[in-house]
This record gives sequence, C-alpha cells and structure tokens, in this order.
Amino acid sequence: MGTKVKPYNKEESSKKEEVEEMFDNISGKYDFLNHFLSLGIDKIWRKKAIKLLKPFQPKVIMDMATGTGDFAIEALKLNPERVVGVDLSNGMLEVGRKKMKKKSVDNIIEMVQGDSENLTYEDNTFDAFTVGFGVRNFQNLEAGLSEMLRVLKPGGVGLVLEFSKPKKFPVKQYFAFHSRYVIPTIGKAISKDKAAYSYLPESVAAFPEGQDFVDIMTKVGYRDIKSKKVGGGIATIYYGLK
Repeated sequence: MGTKVKPYNKEESSKKEEVEEMFDNISGKYDFLNHFLSLGIDKIWRKKAIKLLKPFQPKVIMDMATGTGDFAIEALKLNPERVVGVDLSNGMLEVGRKKMKKKSVDNIIEMVQGDSENLTYEDNTFDAFTVGFGVRNFQNLEAGLSEMLRVLKPGGVGLVLEFSKPKKFPVKQYFAFHSRYVIPTIGKAISKDKAAYSYLPESVAAFPEGQDFVDIMTKVGYRDIKSKKVGGGIATIYYGLK
C-alpha cells in the first residue's frame, strides 16, 4: 500500500530513487522547513519518543531515515555509546555531518549512507532503532521493517514516529488545510521543489496508519507493540520488541 505515491512520478524511476533525489534536492533547506511547517512541534514529538525508550537503556542505536540527524541527536539523552544515522540521501547526510561536528557529537553519532531494505549490518547489532517520519518513504514497507528487525538484538526495541491522519475537530480540519495548501505553497517557495512538498501530504494519505501499521509490524515479527498518538493524532509513535 502507498508504493505508487512517488515524489516526481517518473515512469522510469523507482520510489527509492525518487525519494533519494528529492531529499538531495531539498537538503539545504530541509531543517528550516521541517521545523517551520510543523510549527516546531516535531521537536516535542521526538522528545516524547525518546522518553519511551528510556526504560530499555539502549547503548547502540540506529536512526533509520535519519535525514540531517535530529532524532539521532535527541537519542543522546539516552546516554548511548554509539548512534548510527542511516539515510538514502547523501545530501541530507552531509548537512547532518556538519551539524554533528558543530555540536561536537561526531565522535558518538556516525552518519552513513544506506538503504532500510538492504542494511550492511550483522544480525543482532543494535539495542534499539528509531525512524522519524521515514517509513512512509520506504519503497517496500514490510521489507524495511523486516530488515530493521533483523539487525535488532533479541529483546531490542524498534520505534517508529510517523504522521497519521487526525480524526477530531478542529485538528482534523486544520491538518487537512495545512497539508493541502500551506505545506506545498511554502515548501515550493523556499525549497524551489514543488513536488517534494506535494508528495508529503500524498504520502501521509496513502500510509497505513494506526491498527493497520500495528498489524504490519506484527506480521513481520515484532511483539508487544504499543502505539501512542501525539499532537491530537497528527502523528503516532509505534514501538515493539524483537
């Protein structure tokens, strides 16, 4: 489900290739736009997500679809020994690497180009993984979730923070207006890439959220899965064990 939604809808390219191209295109403006378009609330959601991981005390963490590394930086609150940020887009990773150097955390956080569906890590490598607003960009959702489960240690925890579709007034109406008009208009004006910010609401609309996503996690082998809505249902945190 959702695999047909691609940023540029070119016949000859895969979703994976288009997502990589899109993030390379917008990498320079991504951080500013992300915080601006979510009104800074995305930072609060990441903080909440990391708090949920505290009881697990993970020492080696992978942040998948890390982008410029905001979730990886937030994960430092867990006092890990090592965080690996993985992303398809080298443009985003380059912005992230500069950020890590500036914050003097590049000794703990490593930024690596990689693909969620074909990770180079051994089985049972990580105590935890996080994915912030990235799973809906996967070309094959089940393959990506399975592969991330493979590299988790037994008893390790996988956490996904992803947009969902709010159901209640007035959040539902505001979110619909914001994603249909505000995000594409401002995104295009600032990043000069209209397709990237039209793709965002389209990919959210096509994403299997709530119980549908929990069912997919269950199907590929996660257990004890919990989900928690944040921001009045604009996003949901899902987490489960290996």
